[in-house]
Amino acid sequence: MRVLAAMSGGVDSAVAAARAVDEGHDVVGVHLALSRAGGTLRAGSRGCCTIEDAMDARRASDLLGIPFYVWDFSERFRDDVIEDFVSEYQAGRTPNPCMRCNEKIKFAALLERAIELGFDAVCTGHYAKLVDEGRGLELHRASDAAKDQSYVLGVLTAEQLRYTYFPLGSTPSKAIVRAEAQERGLTVANKPDSHDICFIPDGDTRGWLADRVGAEAGEVLDRNGDVVGTHEGAHAFTVGQRRGLKLGVPASDGKPRFVLEVRPVSNTVVVGPKEALATAEISGARFSWAGRAPAESEFRCHVQIRAHSEPVPALAQWQDGTVTVTPDMPFDGVAPGQTAVLYDGTRVVGQFTVAKTVSAVPVNA
Repeated sequence: MRVLAAMSGGVDSAVAAARAVDEGHDVVGVHLALSRAGGTLRAGSRGCCTIEDAMDARRASDLLGIPFYVWDFSERFRDDVIEDFVSEYQAGRTPNPCMRCNEKIKFAALLERAIELGFDAVCTGHYAKLVDEGRGLELHRASDAAKDQSYVLGVLTAEQLRYTYFPLGSTPSKAIVRAEAQERGLTVANKPDSHDICFIPDGDTRGWLADRVGAEAGEVLDRNGDVVGTHEGAHAFTVGQRRGLKLGVPASDGKPRFVLEVRPVSNTVVVGPKEALATAEISGARFSWAGRAPAESEFRCHVQIRAHSEPVPALAQWQDGTVTVTPDMPFDGVAPGQTAVLYDGTRVVGQFTVAKTVSAVPVNA
């Protein structure tokens, strides 16, 4: 195949590209420039797509003997990921920028250009498997459960899966990938994994948002609507948050309170006891199927609501353009804007963005 290897500058994408070369494919490396700040530097394991990452990707490509290019996707990244992140917070939702990046950049913009240029597949260092056993192409969890990234790939459609290639999916552990990189002489063998939000490398999401959306003071309410404190900007809060609430009225039982809801229209934040975070039902209309759609409008599955949370057995219903999920045991603190990924065993069935949640605990309970 003619393979376009997305080279982030990390060890996973470098080894993935190397394996593609070993398998005899015609490989070209590409690094995505996602920031207009060309001199951006990396801070340890924080941030990605920096000038240092681009240099690491070039060195890896040179060692592998493959052509290398840098493509400027910064404008598309700003519009589809960064601006989406800001607008979601302004609407009182909790977005996942990694999901949007995979959906809009790595497996949309990049894939579109790759196909236009005649490539057969885009290769990445994601830990996930593609399986075809006669029922059509399926996306499955990786062999290494600790590194599995099928959750953040849940946004991929059947058409996009046709052009993807994940050489690391069957690797038993990340340690093997690092050892392989060392043996190959790749300088990124011991490079730290990136984490947090790549476009907020200092990790100060609250300050970053305040600079862009402003900070307007408002009230903090309990579940009965009584004022128990004030805040300096509702965008700084997310469902499940405990720290930084600065409440002036203690709870009657003396227990800590958590953010239960963010209401951007009234600029208020609702807090309550931990047990009130229990969520009995979630639903959303922004959904897609990773491969074939479910055969029935109602089906059993497991649902994962965060990248590293445990999947929960549930009943899913798909009708009238909406997916509704009722878990066998309540979810813990689901926020509108989060992504729910549905699994059948190790197979990713699909995903939807949570638009509505139903508490398992009545207000007056």
